[in-house]
Amino acid sequence: MQAEHHDSPSLDQFELVYAELLEPTGLQLNEIDHHIGALMDRRLDYADIYFQSTRYETWTVEDGIVKDGMHSVERGVGVRAICGEKTGFAYSDELDGKSLEDAVKSAREISKNKGKGRYKVASRGIRRDLYPVINPLVSLRDAEKVALLSDLDLHVRSLDKRIIQVTGSLAGVYETVLIQTSDGTLGFDIRPLVRLNVSVIMQSKDGRREQGYAGGGGRGGFNLFTETDRLQAIAQEAVRQASVNLEAIPAPAGNMPVVLGPGWPGILLHEAIGHGLEGDFNRKKTSAFSDRIGEKVAYDGCTVVDDGTLVGRRGSLSIDDEGTPTNCNILIEEGVLRSYMHDKLNARLMNTESTGNGRRESFAYPPMPRMTNTYMLPGKHDPQEIIESVDKGIYAPNFGGGQVDITSGRFVFSASEAYLIEGGKLTAPVRGAMLTGNGPDVLTKVSMVGSDLELDPGVGVCGKDGQSVPVGVGQPTLRIDSLTVGGTES
Repeated sequence: MQAEHHDSPSLDQFELVYAELLEPTGLQLNEIDHHIGALMDRRLDYADIYFQSTRYETWTVEDGIVKDGMHSVERGVGVRAICGEKTGFAYSDELDGKSLEDAVKSAREISKNKGKGRYKVASRGIRRDLYPVINPLVSLRDAEKVALLSDLDLHVRSLDKRIIQVTGSLAGVYETVLIQTSDGTLGFDIRPLVRLNVSVIMQSKDGRREQGYAGGGGRGGFNLFTETDRLQAIAQEAVRQASVNLEAIPAPAGNMPVVLGPGWPGILLHEAIGHGLEGDFNRKKTSAFSDRIGEKVAYDGCTVVDDGTLVGRRGSLSIDDEGTPTNCNILIEEGVLRSYMHDKLNARLMNTESTGNGRRESFAYPPMPRMTNTYMLPGKHDPQEIIESVDKGIYAPNFGGGQVDITSGRFVFSASEAYLIEGGKLTAPVRGAMLTGNGPDVLTKVSMVGSDLELDPGVGVCGKDGQSVPVGVGQPTLRIDSLTVGGTES
């Protein structure tokens, strides 16, 4: 799964970023150098200045009618000053010399006096070719975007006469960033991102209604969805899910073996295990994985990585939001905890190196350790063999919402699609299945890892401390010997 890439900076890409972010303001790179120097005059450990421009667009078509079309532009700068564990951060949504100067002064004072808070005030890094240098918003004309969603609506309805409502949405982001830091990093990136979603409601003859959902996306242009096969696959998946849910019976309750399907169920791995491996939680010793490097924490067949270098994936980045190139970081290797994910602050305080996981939602927030694409590597078992090994249990190939307590590792997830396993075979679909367990504990209960690794279709969003960022997840089919299933049938 390791991506191919070219570790060489592109002058053309830098010029595009410079023209987007600095040229309209009259700011020069030497002025930013001066501000970095002014920050470091206060004997700080580290400082950085982060410029960002984001153009965002969404289209929504409901039952063949355009319901919404939105376009927005957000530009600004964030300034961070770090002294020991104290962080001063200030930002401005105005890109000009005066606003930058005010932000620098505010961040410097915060780090010196308070060490906390987020205030609003009036050497070139590697840029790798993991995604095209394009503005996805202009990759299709507006009329073509609406036509694409209309075609999606028509195709969904042609698949099943029980469909009574179809809502499709298309979103695109064109983001440029420029980062200059006190350690000599000058990083830049152009980040396209697109996503297509469809939600359907299906009604049975007796009036029962169920929903199905599907989507896809990645770092590229809207041409990702203009291929007929891709559009049809998304439509078919939404209709299939709705049809399955319409036939579902109440889920059983109790402790039982659970088989997780490949791909999107990796969201449980992301939430229940991944967050606990982020550096800030472990530095503060609030994670269930704190001080456990080198210990066995999972079944021997479990190897988990966080990989920001996969070509075109939603969670991929050429550089993180501190200018550090992303990596394929091995977190758990054959069941043994090998590393945490770090940004520069937590890496320095834990006497290690940044892993390229410093991320932020926008210029208005400081970075923190965050995941990129987190997934489990494939094992040796055939997926069918895994299902056949279960006499009575649950098979869950799709997940809805969930939550996790980082300190205890406890999690609760709802399965948006699930089936009974009876005598080693999939039988009836079930609804209302809630999976409850403990993140560190659940990996020790894995007993079979499938050979069928899949990544999610490109729809993941991760929230942490009020910040949301795009991410990817994935896994092969897994057998967990015992999980608590909360259902509506005892």
